[in-house]
Amino acid sequence: MAEFKPILLTLPSLTPSLAVEVLPHGLTLHRVFVQADGRTHDIVIGPESPSDHVTQKYTNTIVGRYSNRIPVKTHTLERHGITSEFVAQANENPKVSLHGGPKGFDAVPWTLLTPENPPTLFSQAEIAAISASSTGSSQAVFRLESSDGDQGYPGKLILEALVALIAPGDQQRIYQAAGESATPHEHYDLGSIVLVYRAKLDEGEKKVVTPVNLTQHWGFNLDASLKEGSDPLSVKDHTLSIKADRISELDEIALPTGSFISTTTADSPHAHDAKRIGDKFPEKGYDDYYAFTAAAAPNIPSRIPLNSFTPESDLLKDLLKGTRTDTLVELSSAKSGLKLLFDSNQHGVMFYSNNLAKATNGARKKIHGGSGISGNGDAYAPGTAVFLEFHNALAAFLDPKNKDAEDTLLTSDELYHNYVRVDVKFKEPRL
Repeated sequence: MAEFKPILLTLPSLTPSLAVEVLPHGLTLHRVFVQADGRTHDIVIGPESPSDHVTQKYTNTIVGRYSNRIPVKTHTLERHGITSEFVAQANENPKVSLHGGPKGFDAVPWTLLTPENPPTLFSQAEIAAISASSTGSSQAVFRLESSDGDQGYPGKLILEALVALIAPGDQQRIYQAAGESATPHEHYDLGSIVLVYRAKLDEGEKKVVTPVNLTQHWGFNLDASLKEGSDPLSVKDHTLSIKADRISELDEIALPTGSFISTTTADSPHAHDAKRIGDKFPEKGYDDYYAFTAAAAPNIPSRIPLNSFTPESDLLKDLLKGTRTDTLVELSSAKSGLKLLFDSNQHGVMFYSNNLAKATNGARKKIHGGSGISGNGDAYAPGTAVFLEFHNALAAFLDPKNKDAEDTLLTSDELYHNYVRVDVKFKEPRL
């Protein structure tokens, strides 16, 4: 089926360091290839066969309309005087609607756009910037229409998603083309992956408000492709930094209470400041929403007034540059020498350590030492991935303190704008 046929994005031939296979099914990043030190790494976990994403759910897919968990009931929504009714549908258990409901955006095909069928939620200036990045790039834009009432959500929603690869800056490309090696004390750039999500309600003159809180549910293991000896596949030796000072408090069925727990105490396992993930590793692993500190929190909004978004508007010009300095999250491995630096306009990140995985279920990629056969008993176990899901606060529209602010609601008068950029770097691994 076409929805499971990978679309390959690659960098220009001068810098063949980064490539991504995108599946239209669920806007899935099926493989993220990194070339470094004479090796080919695939740094995201997942099944070998693209069609196995149907059963191996939420592995490198988009999720929506709403990420994470919402209580199952009828919710009355209101933003800027516009009201709607939302009936959350159960799927994780009778009390919880997870990742958009029984058939969310991860489970449906997205349409690859073409010059004959161009994007409508990106401005003319942005489309020009996408196609004319000065450092070289490769990109694709996908569209999805979610009907009024889809999974209980009000309002017809039009979505478009940009997946782009950005080559390293000019100096870095010259450095790589010369065949020089990195020194033991510095990383060099291999390129960047940029995800941009846009959404708009399409109900004509009717005013509607709907929950929207999208994320990419991608899981990383920077050592998985090394396949050295009988080493167990784990991320506990990875180092993680998150510029956060609190996590969302959850109840007994993992629904947010609206309160937060400080991560700044000396004994907190959630103080990820260049911390080895395995240090103070919780008994049940990590599955927590980290709110970024006030100093680190982005100031680029997730919603843009439609009347201010013109053909000349350009929210991408800085995002598509070859080099950047903003970093909210860093993930690295001394073993592989790979490092990922993340930036986003979302106000927090969910860190999940693959706690619910079972080696008896699903499949593990062959490049990660698996058979690639679903149900063969050699799939991914708990602690084998770092899922980093950038989005705004959990079920934020339920908290009265967020009213008309970061409430994760979208009205007919607004354009949803969500981006994540990850810079991929490498240095000679420590022996």
